[in-house]
Formats: sequence, structure tokens, C-alpha cells
Amino acid sequence: MSALKEFTVTLYQPEFKSDWDTFIINSKNGTFLFQRDFMEYHNNRFDDFSLLLFKGHILIGVVPAHRVEDTLYSHQGLTYGGLILSADVPFKSVLNSFRTLLKFLSDQKIRYLYIKEVPTIYHQGPSDEIRYLSAILQAQLERRDVLSVVENTNRLRFSKSRREGIKRGKLNDLQIVNDDDFETFWNLILQPNLNLKHNTHPVHSLEDILFLKSKFPDSIKQFNVYDDGKIVAGATIFETVHVAHCQYISGNADKNTLGSLDALHNVLINEVYVDKPYFDFGTSNLNNGQQINYGLQFWKEGFGARTITQDFYTIETRNYKKLDAVLV
Repeated sequence: MSALKEFTVTLYQPEFKSDWDTFIINSKNGTFLFQRDFMEYHNNRFDDFSLLLFKGHILIGVVPAHRVEDTLYSHQGLTYGGLILSADVPFKSVLNSFRTLLKFLSDQKIRYLYIKEVPTIYHQGPSDEIRYLSAILQAQLERRDVLSVVENTNRLRFSKSRREGIKRGKLNDLQIVNDDDFETFWNLILQPNLNLKHNTHPVHSLEDILFLKSKFPDSIKQFNVYDDGKIVAGATIFETVHVAHCQYISGNADKNTLGSLDALHNVLINEVYVDKPYFDFGTSNLNNGQQINYGLQFWKEGFGARTITQDFYTIETRNYKKLDAVLV
């Protein structure tokens, strides 16, 4: 039997849920966003086409994905995706399993694999195999976003404007609490702000976030800011092994006068998540990554955040044979 015949691809079925979730927990580049309860809260919006990769009987990789016509997307309902790998998988096995995956997709008349890569700060171990192989496969870079990240082992001093905002927050005696009151934040702060400023809604409805909190109580947190008992700002945090990520940040019209968001993020960065390697403010990109909301970027950088990138790229599945010449 040839080495490639050891590698197989299986379409995800509900009976694999336990194996899938256990694999994600122990993977080297997965987060709770890839567990099935998170992926499936909006399954009515996506045609799931997730895949499991085996070497013999051993699961070595999974691909959280959905299909749209001739393209397989690393799940567009998630912030990132791609090939999630077991902690100890060697390069040769990644190469062979990825070749097997691409051939499988090509045989299924799926012409393109669209990958929204997992930023390296979310990895639990070195996991850049697919980034390398995408170059061999002549992948097309579709988009590159910038993320603003505070690295706690290499901290920068807060800017003067952020320090002044923090001082205002203290003078106004704001109360900052992890009360997980999503309902008040969604209804009085987040949804009205997004509707007023951008004529849009949060990616997650209130019902969505309450469901996800019930499934992942230790990974999703709500921190709210109160002025004399009235909510004035808040932040929704997604916690992973190495990262505290601001999923939502919003304050009322008095946020600059009160210093509410500055005070909140001072507490999050310097107290609550001081032991996390990274605090991720997320992207400030607009127009498919081509522009940056500079005011938002400036505010994030005031806390010492600096730039890492996240790539989005397309691989033509028919190019799988290009991988045959990699190992010599």
C-alpha cells in the first residue's frame, strides 16, 4: 500500500461530534470556536461541509467548513479557520493529508478551497504548515487584515490620551464588573450604537450570545461599566488558551467624557488578563481589508497594541499534484 493510501477524508456527521470536540480541545491550533456547539448555533445559514482527515484510524486533522457551489470555505460564520491539526502531527503527515484533502475536493468538483487562517497568537504550538504549502500551491491572496494586539511580555506604555481617559474614569467613580449581563449591554448599548452608527446589528443576536454562553461559560465573559448604577459601556470577551479577544466593545454617547472605555480596558489589560500572553482588540479594517478605520486603530494603539496580520487566500484544488515534489 502506498503511503498516500494511508490518508483518508471523511465528511462530518453528527455521530462524530464527541470525537470532533475532543480533537479540537487537544489540537495545536484550534479554539472553542471550532467545537460543534459553537459552529452549529447558526447552521441554518450555512451548508456544512466539514471534514475529518485520518491517517489509518487516527484522526490527525479537521476542516471546519461549508460549501457554496464550487468553493469550500473555511467556515465563514467563524473569525478564522483552515486545517486544524493534532498536537504531534509531523510535517510529512500534514503534507500527505492536505494533498489527500485537495484531491478529494477536486474529485467532488469543488474547484477552490478558501482559507481564513487562524492568527498565530491563537496557536498552542508551531502550526504554519499550511501557510508554507499554500505558497507551493500558488494560492491567491484574497485579503490581508491587520489585528491590534497587546503582547503582555513586551508591554508598551499607554498613550497620554488613554491615561487621561483612565483618570477620568477614576474621577467619575465608574464601576467595572464581570456580571455577564449580556441582555442590558445588548439592548441599551451595543445594538443601539451599531444601528445608529452603521445601520447594522451585532453578528451574534442576544439569543445567540446567551446560547453560546450557556455552552461555553468559561470562555465567554461580559464586562460592563456602570455610572451610578446605570450601564454606560461594556466589552464581550472570548477567552482562548493564550488570548483574550474583544468580540464587542461599545459605550454610550458619554464615553469620552466619562472615560468609560479607557477605564474598562485598563482593568481588562492590567488586571483581569494580565497573565494572558495576548490581548486582541481585533481588526479595524474596512472595505474587504483595503482600508483601516484610523480613529479606531489609534484608540487601540493607545493601549500599546501593535499589528499582526491575518491572511485570506484561495487554493485551486486541482493543483494538489504540486505537493508531490516537496519532499526530496
